[in-house]
Parts: sequence; C-alpha cells; structure tokens
Amino acid sequence: MNEFEFAHLAYLLLLLVMVLIWYVSSGRLNLGQTLRHAAIWALIFLGGIALVGLWEDIRSTVRPMQSVLADEGRIEIPRDQDGHFYAQLDINGASVTFVVDTGATDIVLTESDARRVGLDPDNLPYFGRAMTANGEVRTAPVWLEQITFGGFHDTDVRASVNEGEMFQSLLGMSYLQLFEQITIAGNTLILVR
Repeated sequence: MNEFEFAHLAYLLLLLVMVLIWYVSSGRLNLGQTLRHAAIWALIFLGGIALVGLWEDIRSTVRPMQSVLADEGRIEIPRDQDGHFYAQLDINGASVTFVVDTGATDIVLTESDARRVGLDPDNLPYFGRAMTANGEVRTAPVWLEQITFGGFHDTDVRASVNEGEMFQSLLGMSYLQLFEQITIAGNTLILVR
C-alpha cells in the first residue's frame, strides 16, 4: 500500500469513527438499536471500501473481451466504454494491451511495454521523430521477433518505442495492414485475414 492509498484509508476510517461517535451520542435510540444500526453502517462502509479496492478486477472481468473465430480467420474486438478498441497481443511471449489506432503508422510501444517484451529502452537509438497530439516525440525503430494475435502468428514486425510519455501502446497500420479487411460493425472491430 503506497502513501496515497494509506492516506485515503486513514481518511475513510476517521470519517467512519466520526459518524459512529455522532450516531451513538445522538441518543435518540436505545443502545441495542444504536449498535445494530452502527454495525449495518459499518458493513456498508466496508463494502464500499472493498468495491473501490477491487474495482479494477471487477471491471476487467465484466468488460467484453476480444474473441477469435479461428475457423473463419477473424478476430472481433468490442468497443470499450471509453470508445476505443483494445487488443491483447503476445509479443515475444509477453501479453501487451494495445489501443487499436488506424492513425498510427507503426506499432508504438510505451517504454514499460518495451521492457516487458524484452527490449531495453534505455539503450535504443531514438533518432526517429513522430508528431502526436502532445507535440513531437522521439522514437526508436525496433523489430518484434514474434507476435501472436488470436490464432495468427507473425515474425519480424516493424515497430517503434516512444521515448515520450504515453499511457498505452498503439497498434498501428504496420501491423493492421497484414489483415485483408478491417471493419467496424456497430460496436465491434472485425479483423479478417
């Protein structure tokens, strides 16, 4: 637990104690009813804390995920609540989540994802330039040895590592062009090979 999370927990516990003190001191009910109501509120409060703490796990379980229809040679990716399409690929044996971005020229890895797939971002030659919504950033060209996406396996795919601040890796056209058809039908992105 980091300092920020500890401070939140301390604040919530202090708030719970203050509510309990107020409730007990109000004296409107007899002691048995007061303790019963206090216990109910404490359970509601702890349930709220548990929900906040487990939200990422719950969200990843409830969120629709990509499906692979291998016999039809296609991958279907549902649109996420934020309006983007997220694809899960295995790169050099490591699972990486990408935002599908048809406006990106290459596969663009964040520095942290580059480390996860076995690249060393600190020793890459950042001589490339790319224009982003946040301005110009330096990039390093790399080749990804193995990519597995659904039932499709590709080798030696060109990509870039972004030296700038980036929250999510991008799945751009250098990889998407390997598919014969890219279609958006409703809230589903369909890739056919």
